[in-house]
Parts: sequence; C-alpha cells; structure tokens
Amino acid sequence: MKTNERELLVYYNPESSAHRRTVAYAQTLSRYVRAFSFDQAPSTETSWQQIIHALNLDPKELLNKAHPYYQEHIRGREFDEKDWIKVIQNNPDILKAPIAIRGKRAILCLNATDILQLIEKVGVVI
Repeated sequence: MKTNERELLVYYNPESSAHRRTVAYAQTLSRYVRAFSFDQAPSTETSWQQIIHALNLDPKELLNKAHPYYQEHIRGREFDEKDWIKVIQNNPDILKAPIAIRGKRAILCLNATDILQLIEKVGVVI
C-alpha cells in the first residue's frame, strides 16, 4: 500500500461520533486528508499486514472486545497473525478506533488528538 508523506489517510466508523471527531480534527491539521469508512478499508491481506506492522501492535489489540461479533465468534479464541488479519479483513467494523496513516507510519487513534503523533514525528505540519 503506497501512501504519500503529505497525506493523512483515516479509516473510521462514520456511525461513531468519536470517530467522526478524529476525522474532523485531522481535517483541521491538513488539507490533505482522505477519510474512508471501515467498509472501504483495504481489502487485501497484504494491505492489512502492512497497516498492522506500521501500527506496531498485535492485531488483537485493534479489536473492540465489546462488539457483538467479537463476543459471539472470537472471544476466548487464539489465532496466529495471519488469522487475525483475516478476521479484521472480513470484519473491519470490529476495529475499536480509527486508524490514521501517513507515509509509512500509522497510529490507532483512541483519542482525536492521537493523530498529532503522525504530524509531530515528521516535524512539519502538513
């Protein structure tokens, strides 16, 4: 997945006001924001693998454990990384927070201001 250093990509749940706030905050920081709902998230295993490696998190840490799908189908089960990626790939709506990507860096935005970590690492506001 190729991304531009000047552009912020945000994958989020448009039904969540907290997620919409993250997108709105990103848009105040940069003119170059592309926001995609979780159902428009990358569909390939390779893309998700790149995102997860850029996040430097275990795929299980990305999931909303209170989501009904998680409770019914995933709770108490263990998978390897490839299987976790398949779970996310096929059910992106169980992600617990927006994912922001800039260049080769990514962050899980538990708060809207978390997106600043992508801006400050480069040292240049976009």
